Amino acid sequence: MRKPARTYPVTPDGRYFVVKGRLWRCADPSLSEANKAALVSSLMRARRAVKTAKDSGDQIAEATAHRAVDAAKRDLGERGPVWWTDGAPDYNRHLAKNTPYAKWYAALATTGGQ
Repeated sequence: MRKPARTYPVTPDGRYFVVKGRLWRCADPSLSEANKAALVSSLMRARRAVKTAKDSGDQIAEATAHRAVDAAKRDLGERGPVWWTDGAPDYNRHLAKNTPYAKWYAALATTGGQ
């Protein structure tokens, strides 16, 4: 049985979602649904491979699996060069309160959005 999908607040510009106060880059919205689904499937397969390798103590397989996770996240646009073209900096992994999204994020607490 699958867990229900969690929803996280997404910044007004659609570039990040917030988990525990930290910004995480969203996937590139220009990806087709089919391509995105294939990449997410690849990412999940790679994450399972990381767990399997860790559980077995196979450091070589674990390193290979971590590289596969990174490749999938880069292909999704969640890592590497940003997918937006307006020159705005990347705040991936930054605390929202320390970015230009601070005011927006603080307002979520008053409206129950986070």
